[in-house]
Amino acid sequence: MLRFTEDHEWLRLEDGIATVGITAHAAEQLGDLVFVELPKVGARLTKGEPAAVVESVKAASDVYAPLDGEVTEVNGAAVDDPAGVGADPQGAGWLYRMRLSDPGAMDALMDAAAYDALDK
Repeated sequence: MLRFTEDHEWLRLEDGIATVGITAHAAEQLGDLVFVELPKVGARLTKGEPAAVVESVKAASDVYAPLDGEVTEVNGAAVDDPAGVGADPQGAGWLYRMRLSDPGAMDALMDAAAYDALDK
């Protein structure tokens, strides 16, 4: 199940674990990424609170926790090669994985059609 937030994050839920990243639109708006800071494994995230930072030559942006949960894994490759996040934001450029406190909360997020219809 793939869902999106109005803050331009995406989540893919598999076996109770959500993989989180920034959308292609966000990556395009930021431009060339030069720095990525990820949450620590074990960190408890609260929906709407900053969870990570992505920085480009243009600007630095917070990546907000899309839902409540606990970080189970981070993508070290994103830290080592921030440009890779921009090159494949909804694939190899994922940022972190989290066990959702309430997986049913995914239903309240946007599907691809609703996200595409947003006035970005």
